[in-house]
Amino acid sequence: MIGKLIIASILTGIISGFFILLYEFLVIFITHLLFFGDPFKTIPTLPTWYLYLVPTVAIFVVNYLASFDKNIKEYGVSEIAESIAQNKMTLKIKTLFLKVLASALSLGSGFLVGTEGPSAGIGAMIAYHIHRIFKLPAMLIKMMISVGASAGIAAIFVSPLTGISFAVENIAYQFVKQYISYLILASALAFAVTINYMVPLGFQHSLGRALNHEYFIANIIFIPFITLFVFFYLFLKQRVLYLVDHKVFKKFHRFRNYIFALLGGSVVGTILLIEPHAAFSGKVIVMNLMNEDIHISVFFIFGIILLRIIGTTVAIYANAVGGIFLPLMSIGALIGYGFAEMLTRFDFPVEPYYFAAIGAAVFMGVMMKLPLTAVVLAMETTFDYNVVIGTAISVILVEYFTGIYFDIRKKYVTKRYKKRKKPKEKLEEEKKEEVSTDESVEESTVGDEQACDNKPA
Repeated sequence: MIGKLIIASILTGIISGFFILLYEFLVIFITHLLFFGDPFKTIPTLPTWYLYLVPTVAIFVVNYLASFDKNIKEYGVSEIAESIAQNKMTLKIKTLFLKVLASALSLGSGFLVGTEGPSAGIGAMIAYHIHRIFKLPAMLIKMMISVGASAGIAAIFVSPLTGISFAVENIAYQFVKQYISYLILASALAFAVTINYMVPLGFQHSLGRALNHEYFIANIIFIPFITLFVFFYLFLKQRVLYLVDHKVFKKFHRFRNYIFALLGGSVVGTILLIEPHAAFSGKVIVMNLMNEDIHISVFFIFGIILLRIIGTTVAIYANAVGGIFLPLMSIGALIGYGFAEMLTRFDFPVEPYYFAAIGAAVFMGVMMKLPLTAVVLAMETTFDYNVVIGTAISVILVEYFTGIYFDIRKKYVTKRYKKRKKPKEKLEEEKKEEVSTDESVEESTVGDEQACDNKPA
């Protein structure tokens, strides 16, 4: 059995690596095809109507593909594992190819979704089929899907430790003692396949083990600053989702997908028109902010943050296939960079790129409830103790402060509020009030994102 598991892990890692390469190259090809070259250079030269047409047509095609196979939509890896273990889901080879195509169309047309969700899903699907081919015991299906997910994340981020920690924190924690070796094997091999062909997130300003205490002081100030933006993100997302999904979806249930596809295309088109860098997955933003020694207007940065928050939310509801790992990192990097730019105005000796790296890891770690992955990601991308320690302290404290009011759960569903039945004498009064956050909910699975609620008073 151990021999079979070793071979299965090796095959999962190698095949996942090649599929992730195919997926990444397909995204680049479609992006350049749709925008006639590098989108950041060509978009300013394209007509306005075309910028609206591309994402709108693309998301309609994605929804059309999803009508053939609902499993191509972006679901959480843990939910995939649970459904398969309970015989509620079967993943076919066709699903794998349709998922790659749908995600590449979503990303290539400018939707603000990440590559990590589909990558984890691709790895999970490959592991699932290898599990079937080797006729491994049913009790090992979750373990194999963990192996596949870790390989997919390790490949797309070109970061083996991040892949391992992601799988452990998501679904493999109960298997750590017995099966961690197979996660390591698959992640390392998937990383080895992609390292020469893909660009990892890097940090060119690393001080290594040297600690700068001025950064430590600045990081203490950064904790309440980024906490405010986490509150702002959750509040704005909750308001937008309530107004759009509850009101529109309730009245036009039959046309929900068409409405959100049109809305998604319009929002992405507007973002492309205003600032192309505010669209797409956000990887370019993260890499530039972490490595460029430049000064950017604080107002410009916060404008991009607002656009990305709205764009990410609408993209998921429009059924764009992709994760939110990278989009969240890009928002955090912008927050960190903006914070440091504000400190420099007061002659505080910090570099914005340091806080871009810290903010990217912290914002993702808090919103996805992946603190270990956040710390490992910070370590593996920067190799700088100032970033690692700053991330470790911030991600725990920000998660605690956020948890006082918001309840962020590791569930890959989006919640839609539904009113309770009220006594007749209260109906008139209730019509004028907003639905309180402790009311009952109706769940509608639409994408790979973290569900959140205000905590009841």
